[in-house]
Amino acid sequence: MSPDLIGMSLIILALFLALGMVIRLITPPFQKMFLPSSIIGGFLALLIGPQVLGKLLDTVVEEDSFLANGLISPSFMEVWSTLPALLINVIFAGLFLGKRIPNLKKIWRLAGPQITFGQTIAWGQYVIGILLALFVLNPYFGLPYMAGALIEIGFEGGHGTSAGLQETFTQLDFEEGTALGLGLATVGVFSGATIGMVLINYGIRKNKTQIIKKANTNENPDIETFKNADKRESGGELTVKSSIIEALSLHIAAIGLAILIGYGLLQALIGLEALTWGAWTDTYVMEYVPVFPLAMLGGVGIQLILDRIDGIKVIDRGLINRIQGLALDLLIISAIGSLSLTAIGNNLIPFLILAAAGIIWNVLAFLFIAPKILPDYWFERALGHFGQAIGMTATGLLLIKIADPDEKSPALDGFGYTQLFFEPILGGGLFTAASITLIAGFGPIPVLIFTGILFIFWISLGFFYYGKQQKTN
Repeated sequence: MSPDLIGMSLIILALFLALGMVIRLITPPFQKMFLPSSIIGGFLALLIGPQVLGKLLDTVVEEDSFLANGLISPSFMEVWSTLPALLINVIFAGLFLGKRIPNLKKIWRLAGPQITFGQTIAWGQYVIGILLALFVLNPYFGLPYMAGALIEIGFEGGHGTSAGLQETFTQLDFEEGTALGLGLATVGVFSGATIGMVLINYGIRKNKTQIIKKANTNENPDIETFKNADKRESGGELTVKSSIIEALSLHIAAIGLAILIGYGLLQALIGLEALTWGAWTDTYVMEYVPVFPLAMLGGVGIQLILDRIDGIKVIDRGLINRIQGLALDLLIISAIGSLSLTAIGNNLIPFLILAAAGIIWNVLAFLFIAPKILPDYWFERALGHFGQAIGMTATGLLLIKIADPDEKSPALDGFGYTQLFFEPILGGGLFTAASITLIAGFGPIPVLIFTGILFIFWISLGFFYYGKQQKTN
């Protein structure tokens, strides 16, 4: 890949991001579904690229024609396909940078019920997925048992995690896993927003909501963002003088350091495995684990140090959010634009089974488990975790904002604190990243037993501890 090709590929990605924004602004249904411009732009790139338009024109144009591969060169697709595995490191390295790590006792006191509910949904996704792999996907469709992890990877992990695991899927001879994970992530984003709105209206009609009594789903604040300049939120604060170093450069350096620490940790684990359990059992899993969950730990380590010595708050959360947002936008467009529809088409029935099972589980957990676990404001609290479990964290935040616009319930604070317990392990964390490797290395049964025990632990904690609080309050 030449530098010119890489540079032009990034420029084309930026163009599709801008086109996605324009399409969203002129398409009210997309606004009501809260579809990010990056997803719209990614689908546009997919439609006019080799996968769709290229195949449609393949029979009517010459093989060497300009339109033989659609309107996007395959060389651009080659660059795009490598970006997600790099960009996911940026996103996870910055998850906790600029956030003061609070007292764990305080977190648990406020967010304990939501932590319990979020963990229950996530481990349940593994149990259901592995059971499907054991009894349906492998014996009837020939998919490897690793497919059992795809519900959690695609729904909880989202586009970033699915794309970030591309190299791991390839190394484990399950290349179609990336496309299936990205497909599930896309289904999750669509269904998360649409089903979420249905649930909110259901909750209002059945008097299950405690904050809002009428759904206001017709607002269109997108255009207002451009009109009301005085009401715009700050993108971040400059924490150093530009004569010393640009603040943005400093924050990028912090993220780079977190990634470097994560890479060092991974290499240390690979070396440790080679000398210990790997040599003893002849089973090696660490070499297949990606860098991004360990880059997150690198970010946590940096922030813990800064919390102790940084009296001037040199890392600003707003700027970190902007860097993460850029990385996520580019990741989503490149991942969807280079998505292999052939891989999904060849496994369409298993894909639909996984998607349906994930959606049904998440809805049932929201309707029947959340009221038994969450002691107060159960509807508002559960909405965020439903949105995250089926779509992505941003979907969960949007649903909370709709159900509790003035933050009168503990839902939003609890949801935020939950991530400190959740994201290091699930939703793209250490276990999510290692799950397909563990299934490949140890088989589905041990992983099913492990995830099943954790599922039973969390749901029991919810029913018999927080459920009792609900009855006595």
